[in-house]
Amino acid sequence: MKTAVIVTTYNRPDALAAVLAGYAAQTDQDFELLVADDGSTPETQAVIHAYQCHSRGTVRHVWQEDRGFRAAAIRNRAAAATDAEYIIFTDGDCVPSRQFVQAHKHLAERGYFLGANRVLLSAAATQRVLREGIPLAQWSWARWVRAWAGREVNRLLPLLALPDGGFRKWAPGRWEGIKTCNLSLWRSDLLSVNGLDESYEGWGLEDSDLVIRLLRRGVKHKTARYAAPVFHLWHREQARSGLEENRARLDRVLRSQCTHAALGLNRYVTEAG
Repeated sequence: MKTAVIVTTYNRPDALAAVLAGYAAQTDQDFELLVADDGSTPETQAVIHAYQCHSRGTVRHVWQEDRGFRAAAIRNRAAAATDAEYIIFTDGDCVPSRQFVQAHKHLAERGYFLGANRVLLSAAATQRVLREGIPLAQWSWARWVRAWAGREVNRLLPLLALPDGGFRKWAPGRWEGIKTCNLSLWRSDLLSVNGLDESYEGWGLEDSDLVIRLLRRGVKHKTARYAAPVFHLWHREQARSGLEENRARLDRVLRSQCTHAALGLNRYVTEAG
């Protein structure tokens, strides 16, 4: 199946360079990469161009004007820019494990979306990784244990590699904790709910809204934990100025039977033909 990885970024070129290096090291290279850029300055474009020059696959830069935190909008724009059958969403500060793409594709199943988790790096570990160009995806288990013992990472369990099986469907209705830094789904399912709702501006909860609407459409949750972790580089906490409004919007969605984003993907799919 044709697969696209959509990496959201905003003005953090050093982290993006580390993330793109992670995709260059993937065990499965059969995917299209789209950098969904929420209005970054030219430094980010330079990082993407350098990666494009050496990449074996298709790499595209999808940019929108900087008008504040609009992650839902740029993800929709990127999703409309690909005709891939399967879409993996992640972020520009989340370095993929080497089997990340392979695991998402292997676990993909009609009627389900996949949610996976992350390992958080400390501020000091992040600075060292970015400064020295350390390839996280190539660390051995022993190196990760040392990192955990030294409080460089918050946990080790996500690094366990377990096969597909019935346990992955133990919580088919789960939406809490599912985030677009590590989520994949069929393009047809994303279109059926009109993508992400761009009414969510500022940090937070647009991913919860998407998952809730998918569940109402009959698309169930399947966990990709213990198969497809990402390594989340430390950053200062995002401004939460719009969080209360976003929370109120999500509460309204929870009380309704809404499945279709009022301001969503169809705007760009129509434009793209």
